[in-house]
Amino acid sequence: MSATYKIIGEDGKEYGPVSAGQLRQWLAEGRVESRTPVFVDGAKEWSFAGLLPEFASQLAPQIPQTIAPPIRARKASGFATTGMVFGALSLIFCCCYGFPCNILGLVFSSVALVQISRHPEIYEGRGLAITGLALSIASILIYGLLLAFALATGNFHIHWNVNHF
Repeated sequence: MSATYKIIGEDGKEYGPVSAGQLRQWLAEGRVESRTPVFVDGAKEWSFAGLLPEFASQLAPQIPQTIAPPIRARKASGFATTGMVFGALSLIFCCCYGFPCNILGLVFSSVALVQISRHPEIYEGRGLAITGLALSIASILIYGLLLAFALATGNFHIHWNVNHF
């Protein structure tokens, strides 16, 4: 006498007893899958259809028809890094070399933001670009204030006295 099987369907109801042939037909129809609970007549406890050797060949893992392309890691935008470096340099050397550096910081940071927004799957570094932009703008504001002060006072030379604190 061949074994009979009971299953618990996706709706939570118990079906069976059915023959192995009927269970194979349900497998082919997709009504039973590897994680479907199955009780074999004469067993002590429930098992899963995927664990029963008599159905292993029918429940072999399916090879996907299409394979997704590998996901490339995003890289930091070189423009963002360069923009932040020029922004920092423009703030550090505000009086001496700030003016060309802050313009370059603005340009590189702006290009980086455009590049990152157009290709977010490839580039990252939005925070670097925004930091470079903020530092460059701060440098331009400080440079403008110093220029306005120099024009107002007529003193275009700043002498630092480092001998006295």
